[in-house]
Amino acid sequence: MSSLSLAVRDSATMLRRNLLHARRYPSMTLNLLLTPIMLLLLFVYVFGDVMSAGIGGGADRSAYLAYVVPGILLMTIGGTVVGTAVSVSNDMTEGIIARFRTMAIHRGSVLIGHVVGSVLQSILSVVLVGAVAVAVGFRSTDATVLEWLAAFGLLVLFAMALTWIAVGMGLISPNAEAAGNNALPMILLPLLSSAFVPVDAMPGWFQPIAEYQPFTPAIETLRGLLLGSEIGDNGWIAIVWCLGLTVLGYFWATSKFNRDPN
Repeated sequence: MSSLSLAVRDSATMLRRNLLHARRYPSMTLNLLLTPIMLLLLFVYVFGDVMSAGIGGGADRSAYLAYVVPGILLMTIGGTVVGTAVSVSNDMTEGIIARFRTMAIHRGSVLIGHVVGSVLQSILSVVLVGAVAVAVGFRSTDATVLEWLAAFGLLVLFAMALTWIAVGMGLISPNAEAAGNNALPMILLPLLSSAFVPVDAMPGWFQPIAEYQPFTPAIETLRGLLLGSEIGDNGWIAIVWCLGLTVLGYFWATSKFNRDPN
């Protein structure tokens, strides 16, 4: 077999391993999945009328639901990759990686299995949260087929970027608890973005924090694609953030993984 065939075979094996782990131990995935669902229901049914009126849309819960869903979907990805950081840390600290390194397998297949598995879990989580959003009244009637495809591509690209960063965080963490703490910004950053209120409605000193981070342009782009509103410069800014984080996370994770002693 060629080296490429071996890499694909071994990566597929590691992917199956990670998916089996996620299926056998679903508690962390479910806990991380419940967070965006609870936030969605809380902000729509408890704060929806007040928040909608506060951002100038009148007391309209359905309008605020449409506004908040894109941010919740990207927050779902941020929560899912926290589990990836914990899973990578467990592999590094429990000795299984040392055993893998004694076997004739492609070295990068371990990380590839984690990344692909995490992206698949992220998209599945987004679909489940999206189904809840539709059940409570969210509709995307103005989006064309191309806009739906672009929205899906953005979600995959964003999941890939955050996953590589999460893998790096897992590799530098001494234990699973530290990995979860290191990856906590993946959950906190959406709360500091335009997910729940427009950046213009925030205090002036806080607006740069919300604007100059990866979640806000991605949320605004996804919101524009799903609701048919203007995207402006947010589209290419979101892509630059995603590509930059992917490259940074990839080189960080692979260099850390390869430096570890055999």
